[in-house]
Amino acid sequence: MRDKNTASKFIATGSILAMLGVLLGAFGAHILKNQLTSDQINIYQTGVNYQMYHSFAILFVGLYQSQVQNSRLLHSSAIAFIIGIVLFSGSLYFLSVTNIRWIGVVTPIGGMAFIIGWFCLAMSAVKNLKLRGNLKNDN
Repeated sequence: MRDKNTASKFIATGSILAMLGVLLGAFGAHILKNQLTSDQINIYQTGVNYQMYHSFAILFVGLYQSQVQNSRLLHSSAIAFIIGIVLFSGSLYFLSVTNIRWIGVVTPIGGMAFIIGWFCLAMSAVKNLKLRGNLKNDN
């Protein structure tokens, strides 16, 4: 059974996070550019970029989830992307605005969440291929 409710929630979440990414990008480009150093702006922009990439990934997961059997891997993928945005992008926003360096220890945890999200998405696709009989099982 396809989980249309979860798919819709991921599409809504991805859309909201993308909208916030656009707002944060505009805020950085127009408001913060005169208040932060170029290094701080670069850090901030990295957070915006990764938020946007992974917002689109969450949208994709929602669309994919609406087409395939419900998958814990697919669900885990979207959750990992959300955690990655909060930890990775969030820590970069905080670091760039406050210049408090210790928050940087959180950034790699968010990066690992992104990696886990991509891995779960890939494994979900492989599992779906196996279920459809389109991938040879050499076991």
